[in-house]
Amino acid sequence: MNKKILVTVLIYNEGEKLKDLVQKFPENNNYTLLFIDDGSNDGTYYYLKSQNFNIIRHEKNYGVGIGIKEAIGYGRENNFDVIVIMAGNGKMLPSEIDRLTQPITDDEADYIQGSRYLEGGNSPHLPVFRHLAIKLFTMIANFILGFKGTDITCGFRAYRLDLFDDTTINITQDWLGKYEMEYYIHYKVIKNGYRVKEVPVSMIYPKTGKNYTKIKPFIGWWSMLRPWIYLTLRIKK
Repeated sequence: MNKKILVTVLIYNEGEKLKDLVQKFPENNNYTLLFIDDGSNDGTYYYLKSQNFNIIRHEKNYGVGIGIKEAIGYGRENNFDVIVIMAGNGKMLPSEIDRLTQPITDDEADYIQGSRYLEGGNSPHLPVFRHLAIKLFTMIANFILGFKGTDITCGFRAYRLDLFDDTTINITQDWLGKYEMEYYIHYKVIKNGYRVKEVPVSMIYPKTGKNYTKIKPFIGWWSMLRPWIYLTLRIKK
């Protein structure tokens, strides 16, 4: 039986990057596109509406976690089987979506994590500091989880949607509004013994080495780190 696949693109003021990305989605594909505009003020909503895409629009910027929660809710309400999460900043390639969905549709995995470090993946123009931070963060996550991953920070991911029937994976918690959500799900899925697999993907960075992330120093880093602290110490569920 064919699986219904939802590909969700998270956007916040991506401008021309988004328009370039949209052109890369093939006309003939096996998935439905959903764009979540997290409070953009650069005309993103009107551009997407003019292209007749499915859009969820926020009047203000809430954060990645809220977008992921809404995307999962949309997928479950509309009877999708698989959800892909990707950014709208052009770093991720639509041509690689099948790499994430196929292991799930073939019933080989429940959760797929993209990795720029596996053979077949790449990350041109990746800043050195970013590379070192990814390696350190991945090493810490692997130590906590006992999982031999290579790229914990890659946001190109796919999930079987019935994972969220598991009541121990509670994505409705208020503290999961920003980057916490991605790592919360990663932690819970692995700890609960679901089948996890990495696949090679591309993460393409600007040649200038500038404006490659919206993660704010300290605030953003804390958002990424606290799921590991809260869950390991059982401060949160």
